[in-house]
Amino acid sequence: NNTNDNSKKLNILILGGTSYLGPHQIAYALSRGHSVSTFTRGKTKPRVHEELFDKVEQLIGDREDNLKALENRKWDVVIDNSGRKVEWTKATAELLKENVGMYMYTSSTGVYYPYLSGSISTEIEVALTMPEGLNEDEKYEMEYGVMKANSELAAINAFGKERTVVIRPTYMLGPADRTDRFIHWPVRLAKGGEHLIPGKAKDLVQYIDVRDVAKWFIKLAENKQYGTYNGVGPKNKQTMQEFIKAASQHFDAKSSFVMVDDYDFLKANDIYYSIPWVMPDKDHFGSAKISNRKSIEAGLTYRPLEDTFKDTLDWWNSDKVDSERKANFNTNLEAMLKKEKEIISKWKARD
Repeated sequence: NNTNDNSKKLNILILGGTSYLGPHQIAYALSRGHSVSTFTRGKTKPRVHEELFDKVEQLIGDREDNLKALENRKWDVVIDNSGRKVEWTKATAELLKENVGMYMYTSSTGVYYPYLSGSISTEIEVALTMPEGLNEDEKYEMEYGVMKANSELAAINAFGKERTVVIRPTYMLGPADRTDRFIHWPVRLAKGGEHLIPGKAKDLVQYIDVRDVAKWFIKLAENKQYGTYNGVGPKNKQTMQEFIKAASQHFDAKSSFVMVDDYDFLKANDIYYSIPWVMPDKDHFGSAKISNRKSIEAGLTYRPLEDTFKDTLDWWNSDKVDSERKANFNTNLEAMLKKEKEIISKWKARD
């Protein structure tokens, strides 16, 4: 049902909007004829689609203590991209519930941590409180998931289930990423040579192009499709090896692959993840086994993997990424880029 004949032009408010997902949502919304307001502290400069922000109403405030710019204003839809505290979501949802038709909350598959099940759907119960006895790493992941889960609830409590959309994206890849967790693969595959591929042959990966998530948000808003969804790709199951081989076909450089499939060896060399691969240890057993069936039924579509790689690399090589960031990435001794050769030698030299 992607024919949107009621092509009603929507008035969309994005809380955030300048970071990563936001500019892509704005680009797609404007291309569909909608109008957009953003609400930010005015500090983050967009790293993509900068030219479109002249067409956006930019409201300034602070979710911590200054929502003045949102008072006594009406919108059709609010998209909450900057929900980092439950209180923030609660405050904006309560403030806007009489004046806005739909609340869309950008959550995360992090709500499912620890990922204990072999098939995770939105029906699964998520943790709303912190358990005892966690180590630092577990605490960090758990706190994020619990915060997102409680924020989803805050939105639903204010707007009601029949006016709320919750989207839980997995790792988003693509232009304007503010983390350097994925860029290793486009950069390395473009160079060619011998690559370290971590994980066992059957290890699955999940990821999604940020632009596919952005487009889907706007489509759900246009079609008034409420509910909670996993923003997860690829469409069909894919292993890490399949992911890398599929991606490498689109680069001219010759590549060969060293599959390092011993988890103990990887841990000893401090490789627990190489996004989209995450070591499926006890707490991450199901982190790449999250169901997207309901999302596909609700109109989520996927662009070809080669587009994600090509566009991310083009963006990375452009002047939209400052030279300092590129230099840091190229020289970071902790990153796989620097450690790779040495680890491959160790792997080949083992008994």
